[in-house]
Amino acid sequence: MHLIALATEFKIDVIAFMPEKMPKPSEASTLAWTSIMRVRERLLGAIESELKAAGMPPLAWYDVLWELARAGEGRLRPYEIEERTLLAQYNLSRLIDRLEREGLVRREVFAEDGRGRWVVITEAGRQLRERMWTVYGGAIETHIGCKLAENEAKTLAGLLDRFL
Repeated sequence: MHLIALATEFKIDVIAFMPEKMPKPSEASTLAWTSIMRVRERLLGAIESELKAAGMPPLAWYDVLWELARAGEGRLRPYEIEERTLLAQYNLSRLIDRLEREGLVRREVFAEDGRGRWVVITEAGRQLRERMWTVYGGAIETHIGCKLAENEAKTLAGLLDRFL
């Protein structure tokens, strides 16, 4: 957890200890940050729990399979997957190895550069992603959709887009 979030949790005024020349976030900005981080953790935990209860793999599997499924020809280079997901390179390499062992992706030589590889989604990977989406989509509706009116969801998405 981030230091400011921890400090807020324990009611420590971190801002009072910051040097004068450093920009200081307002109390509202700090509260917004803390709320974003708490909501993120709770929602991810709830979605992961629902996937697990349904006998599905972790959400990171879905993220990789989704990016591959929506890519042209169902393939991406590993660095492209890394750019499109929240996975660090070392975690992504292990995950791709696991997906390949499960028959959900395969690696192909990149024609223009014999050293590079494509990661290609297989039909089994497409089918698993679709089954996962049934659970994942339901979890999104349960934990977000039913708590926000359509216009509220659009407003929230628009506000959060400012950070992307």
